[in-house]
This record gives sequence, C-alpha cells and structure tokens, in this order.
Amino acid sequence: MSAPIALQLYSVRETLAKDFDGVVRQVAAMGYAGVETAGFPSTTPQAAGKLFKSLGLAVPSAHILPPPVGARLAEAMDTLAAIGCQCIVSGFGRDNFKTLDDIKRSCDVFNQANAEARARGVAFAVHNHWWEYEPVEGRLPYKVMLELLDPTVLFEVDTYWVKTGGPDPAAVVKELGGRAPLLHIKDGPAIKTEPMVAVGEGVMDFPAILQAGAGHTEWLIVELDRCATDMHEAAAKSYRYLAGL
Repeated sequence: MSAPIALQLYSVRETLAKDFDGVVRQVAAMGYAGVETAGFPSTTPQAAGKLFKSLGLAVPSAHILPPPVGARLAEAMDTLAAIGCQCIVSGFGRDNFKTLDDIKRSCDVFNQANAEARARGVAFAVHNHWWEYEPVEGRLPYKVMLELLDPTVLFEVDTYWVKTGGPDPAAVVKELGGRAPLLHIKDGPAIKTEPMVAVGEGVMDFPAILQAGAGHTEWLIVELDRCATDMHEAAAKSYRYLAGL
C-alpha cells in the first residue's frame, strides 16, 4: 500500500496569511490526505485543529523551530494537542553545522528534545537541508549525526535538499530505513539558488525514492519552499503526479 500524501503548509504561507480557512479547504479539495504545519498565520492552533478535523485532514507532523526543550516544550505540546498531531519535526540552520563540534552540539539538543518529547508520548524527527549532506571536515554531517543521535530520533528526509547537497536521495532513504518515516517531496533543478517546480517536472527520480522507502515511508509530504510558477497550481500538480505513481 502506498503512503498517503500531505502538503507542508509552509508552501502556501503567503495565501494562508490572508485566508487560512479558505486555503486549507483548497488543499483538501486537491486530494491531499493531510497537512504538515509550520506556524499558524492568521489563525490559532485551536481553530486550525478544528478546521483540519472537519475536513478529514490528518496532521502527521508539525514543524517547530528551534527544537523545543524545557519550558518551550509545554507550548509545543499544547499545539500538538490542538491539531491532533503526535510528531515534532525540527532542525537547525547552516551555522549549526559548520564544524564537527557544531554538529555535536546540535545533536546534543536534538537528543534532549527527543528524550523530552518521547517522555510525553510524542515522536521527534530531524528535518534536513543541503548542509547536512555537504562534507564538513571531510565527513558528511548526516553520517556523524547517525553516530551521535539516540536511535529513537527519527528523520524527515528532505529528498530534494539531499540531492542538492550531493548524495543520491534514494540511497539515503534506503540507508535510513525505518528511521525515516516522513519524506519531504519537492522538485526542481537541485540548485540552491533556483526556484522549485511542481513535483514530477524537475530532476528528481521519485519512482526510485518511493521504491527505496517501501515498507518504511508513512507519509509523502509535498513542500515547495518557493516556486517558478503559481504555488497553488504547483501544489495541485504535485499531488496528481504522486497519486499517479
């Protein structure tokens, strides 16, 4: 059975800020089975949660930055409860991965966030950009992370940024196996400075990526950080392409 498809709402953040209710209804009408949140422009987690439930949209994960630990975790837990979500996804910017010592410090925070989240019955996953997949002091940061992170820390693999960094996304998805239940799906030229395109219209080999994640992928989550065309049209095309696979 193929994994369900969600949309990372960050993709449509500009229109969400004007009409959260209307845009989410459009997303549901496109066919998406779920949404991944990244803040709540023009609304609240409570109102968003009621809207998602009314439309039958699952919320497989929520992006919360920086990793919520200590006092910030209580607020995060309230948000998750409001939207019916059981997984925090987080990460760090490029400055936190410039040296091996930086990577170790980042992993220490990830481990703390994971331990505190799991103690409350919530999963914790790390989302990547390209910098986790470019060499640092002769090593790939994600390989170092695999050594330093607790085995219960999950990964939301952004397959496009993996390719942009250099490695083969399908090979990485296969390597991570069950630790990567969430895959971010985006497409384009795999050039950092260039805009993205609808899924299926760029250089990504999604049949190979989906095959690599077979048996482990729980959600395919479309995310277009920026787009060369109309974002809503690209989101609809992306859903149709993935559903066709």
